[in-house]
Amino acid sequence: MHPELSVVIPVYNEEAGLAKLYERLYPALDKLAERGVSYEIVFVNDGSRDRSAEILADQFRLRPDVTRVVLFNGNYGQHMAILAGFQATHGDIVITLDADLQNPPEEIGALVDKMREGYDYVGSIRRKRQDAAWRTYLSKAMNRIREKITRIKITDQGNMLRAYGRNVINLINQCTEVNTFVPALAYTFARKPTEIVVEHEERTAGESKYSFYSLIRLNFDLMTGFSIMPLQLFSMMGMVLSGLSGGLVVLLLIRRFFLGAEAEGLFTLFAIAFFMMGVILFGIGLLGEYVGRIYQQVQGRPRFVVQTILEEKSGDQD
Repeated sequence: MHPELSVVIPVYNEEAGLAKLYERLYPALDKLAERGVSYEIVFVNDGSRDRSAEILADQFRLRPDVTRVVLFNGNYGQHMAILAGFQATHGDIVITLDADLQNPPEEIGALVDKMREGYDYVGSIRRKRQDAAWRTYLSKAMNRIREKITRIKITDQGNMLRAYGRNVINLINQCTEVNTFVPALAYTFARKPTEIVVEHEERTAGESKYSFYSLIRLNFDLMTGFSIMPLQLFSMMGMVLSGLSGGLVVLLLIRRFFLGAEAEGLFTLFAIAFFMMGVILFGIGLLGEYVGRIYQQVQGRPRFVVQTILEEKSGDQD
């Protein structure tokens, strides 16, 4: 089976919304099939603790010709699920889609059309975000910081509705990073990337799996995985602060010899010392992020463990 289109959908505790996803996803792709676009759908169950795996297995039995299900033995995260899905795909165009229907499946055709124009990576920008206000503002702020640090131009990094060419997928499949951000990784490999505007809807059921802490961790993965600029910035900051500290010492010595000691200045010194300690601790924490990622990488452990794959082979269900 060598379809033109593969759709990769990571699933984690989505039992409440999978039925609605099926109701819209398969008809949307069947319409594309009428236009000559053969397809497959690869669901990756990321260690769901609800009935998601059972519901996915039922759907595989209903549509084994176009459905494949990768089952993890535990929870490894959305991006690891996407990477596992990439390894299981056969299509020339691979599209990632969240299971919560915030990205309408009907938009898949627009990405396919754009890819057929010769692009090998098509990102998407949400026309009107339906997320909470704090998520929208935080995402925009992190987008600006990320672009300055990594030089990766992704307008809407939180939107996972994206299309990848087979050349990009093959390169991604060769990578072995333990911590990564798939759209950024694809952007570094793409020869001709572009973006289009797509619709965005409210989540149909359940709640977001990304907490405030998870979003911070994700952005740390993105920034430390694609740039050493944060370390360089702290190196330069250290030099500047050292120079300023030396100048302050000289100024205090001159003041002491010519004007005498100033008791009131003690609190100023405390404030400066606390500021310096805060900068040092933050720098140590940043260095720890890089060292921690190196530690995880050199351990050489599998990034994820596939329990089984439900797929049809040679006319039989496996």
